[in-house]
Amino acid sequence: MFKEHKESVTTTKYNFDVPWEELLENKDFQKVFLSEVLEKYIVKQRWYGGKASQIKYIELSEYFRIQQNNEVYFGLILEVDFVEAFYHHYFIPIAFVSDENFAQKDRILPISIKNQEGFIIDAINLEAFRKLVFERIATAPLIDTTKVQYHKSEIFSNISYNSSKLLGLEQSNTSLVFNDKYVLKFFRRIFSNKNPDYEMNRFLTDKKNFKNTPRYFGSINFIGQENELVTIAVMQELIPNNGDAWEVYLNEIDKVFETLEFKNIDIENLPEKELYQRLRIHDIPHRIIDWVGLSLFLKTQVLAKRTAEMHINLGSEFEDTAFTPTHFNGDYSVWLKNRMIYQFQNRINIVENNLDKLEGYALELAKDLLSKKNLIRSKFLKFDWTKLKGERIRVHGDFHLGQILVQDDDFYILDFEGEPESTIRDRQVKQPPIKDVAGLFRSFHYAIYATIFNNKNKYKQTQEQLFKAAEVLYGYFTGVFLDTYVDTVQKANLNIGYRQEQNFILEYCLLEKSIYELGYELNSRPSWAIIPLKGISNLINK
Repeated sequence: MFKEHKESVTTTKYNFDVPWEELLENKDFQKVFLSEVLEKYIVKQRWYGGKASQIKYIELSEYFRIQQNNEVYFGLILEVDFVEAFYHHYFIPIAFVSDENFAQKDRILPISIKNQEGFIIDAINLEAFRKLVFERIATAPLIDTTKVQYHKSEIFSNISYNSSKLLGLEQSNTSLVFNDKYVLKFFRRIFSNKNPDYEMNRFLTDKKNFKNTPRYFGSINFIGQENELVTIAVMQELIPNNGDAWEVYLNEIDKVFETLEFKNIDIENLPEKELYQRLRIHDIPHRIIDWVGLSLFLKTQVLAKRTAEMHINLGSEFEDTAFTPTHFNGDYSVWLKNRMIYQFQNRINIVENNLDKLEGYALELAKDLLSKKNLIRSKFLKFDWTKLKGERIRVHGDFHLGQILVQDDDFYILDFEGEPESTIRDRQVKQPPIKDVAGLFRSFHYAIYATIFNNKNKYKQTQEQLFKAAEVLYGYFTGVFLDTYVDTVQKANLNIGYRQEQNFILEYCLLEKSIYELGYELNSRPSWAIIPLKGISNLINK
């Protein structure tokens, strides 16, 4: 039984006459918590991914104890069902605190338990909870057969807890820093399978000893209702860094555009390069080196080498079937085409419904896209797997400059979760490694144009001139990257196919990625839609 005090849901204190350890079994509590409280809390969280949809109801899919001795917290798996006929699963760890000084952040529910007043809060905010989780991983047995399974790697031994703090604002997960050396990432959106970030991070550390990704130290998984292993959190190395590659490239590209005026560069007469063709660094024209400098191209070479090494490691496994390379086949072709056509039609509908948000060159490019939609559709359908001799491997899947940390003159690759819109099974499908290259190329394109948009009052050139310079710069970035990447993977015997095949896959994946980006930009920031529109135009107007 429970008693309700006060009228406002946000200030109401509910009194439940059961101990905290049994509260989740109380049907009255579940009814109040799920129907009256959680929706208002969840929709305000940064990690909540359903903001564009309407919640129909929330169910408690599963819960489990996170405990040590007499210290008990609960992990909740919530099923959020939407009016639009789909659902998400989210993870929230909860704690009960009676001292409001411990409940300054993320209060979920004021409550009284056996006449002791307090709050249910997100347990992430409690140092006691963070310490417990760290110690459970640090002392994990070699084999854990319980429902909630803690795991530690061999290199994470004899470690004691010293300190913990929240890493900062994140869109989809919550990360904690321990001892200023380790990062524990709690996945907020949960899938009925291993999270690819956990799976690939552990593989690259334990089996391949890949140096340019944070080392895997441990994890928390639980056994779901269907006996599937569900990832809750992964513990990784904290990489000391100078920021991510997105920030570094923005700063460097800003200097490149400033040089246009400083050196009085004639943009119209800059030597252009054919897109997506390999270019050795010593073949870059002197006028380009005089404008851009050599340092940024050398950075791009290193990034290409690290990307290639990531793929070499992911493509060199012959025991674990989740990572063994495979060839193209009919099943993959059907899966890919269905996915592409569905996504493309969705984006075409968005473009048609948002033309009024575009103007000038962006509107011109959008109309060109609509006039050539049948051509693009045919490009997606002309994926003939019988002509492809390369191999498919597990790939990063959401590879861009923001997923790469910079440490001095080197790069470290993060976040192997995969494309956010994809299902967990789609993210685990083996893909041509050049798909990641295409993702990074689109990120280069974004970084160049973002520099222009972020500094539009700083540069003296017209927008048309800046866009011309942007495309020239993009051509040299991608050419230098491709030369180092292809050379590195081929020397390691990673089969990415013959040259014509490489070009076909790259352009196919670039078109796919540009179409994917277009929907986001038109829905969120139409003034930036010109970036994917220009990317599409480069491919369909060759």
